[in-house]
Amino acid sequence: MQFSKTLLTWYLENKRDLPWRKTEQAYRIWLSEIMLQQTKIAQGLPYYNRFIEHFPTVFDLAKAPEEKVLKLWQGLGYYSRARNLHHTAKYIAEECNGVFPSSYKELKKLKGVGEYTAAAIASIAFNEAVAVVDGNVYRVLSRVFGIETPIDSTEGKKEFKAVAEKLLAKQDPKHYNQAIMEFGALHCTPKKPLCTTCPLQNNCIAFQQNKVAVLPIKAKKTKVRNRYFNYLVLLENKNATTYTVLQQRYGKGIWQNLFEFPLIESKNSLTKEQLLKNAAFKELLEGSFNKLELFNATPIKHVLSHQRIYANFWVIYLENIPVANFKKPLKKLAVTEIEKFPVPVLVQNFIENFNFSN
Repeated sequence: MQFSKTLLTWYLENKRDLPWRKTEQAYRIWLSEIMLQQTKIAQGLPYYNRFIEHFPTVFDLAKAPEEKVLKLWQGLGYYSRARNLHHTAKYIAEECNGVFPSSYKELKKLKGVGEYTAAAIASIAFNEAVAVVDGNVYRVLSRVFGIETPIDSTEGKKEFKAVAEKLLAKQDPKHYNQAIMEFGALHCTPKKPLCTTCPLQNNCIAFQQNKVAVLPIKAKKTKVRNRYFNYLVLLENKNATTYTVLQQRYGKGIWQNLFEFPLIESKNSLTKEQLLKNAAFKELLEGSFNKLELFNATPIKHVLSHQRIYANFWVIYLENIPVANFKKPLKKLAVTEIEKFPVPVLVQNFIENFNFSN
């Protein structure tokens, strides 16, 4: 099929030099695919290299403490990927003797491995003839073939999967799948695609009908929720050592198992006077601190995929940190030890900019 041949030719001439393209090891391909979910290659590449350095085999990853895995993942976001990665590494090491399943059907049973990731690993590591469909593929197929069915609808997912399977170069699925994803990432980009030099231009319906800017179509708009965080940075100085407290997040919300300063979430951003009157704050600290000051002049905005967080960091100096008042899991530690713990980027940025020695 000409479409497939054109993409493969383009790929051979334009593909990026990436480390996971130099191996057929399922472990390294799996690692790269998990890391690059909802992440650009430029951002994910340093993390991939770091993980390979620390965990050259699936056995090394499996036996690592979760805190180390999360610390190395810190800043990459979507931390459930890291927890699923660790879980699956343990399963592969302990139950499969380090050998990954070699088929799409079996790969899809692994935790954290969905249809796209299973197809990518199966085709790239084992050359199985199964088509990948990710954001880049949706965009290329939608534009070239003028498909206006919403990509986030049940009908759209079925239609695009069927088209992708039909176009798949079954003799070389490994390179074809990488070719169409690479083409979407580098050439048929979301904004300002390189239409004037596109090898598919003559057959591209979106180009011919001036619909490049509107395809692909999404039916649903993501609702974004505003949240207001008040971090309590507790500082206690004893014998020339400054201590603080970190709490570990738990449950199914954001940043599960990461550490942060004790947190009071409010319905809106609080002033100092409002914080002092806040029931949760009074229960934790009323009358037990020497000084309280706001680190940031205005709330710090931190944007996640479905949430906007507005954070205030309240620095509180005390004679003694009342650890008994705070929920577990909790760690009282010297401020010099903070860097050992995995924390959200929002908290890491504060740590890097605050002078704990004052």
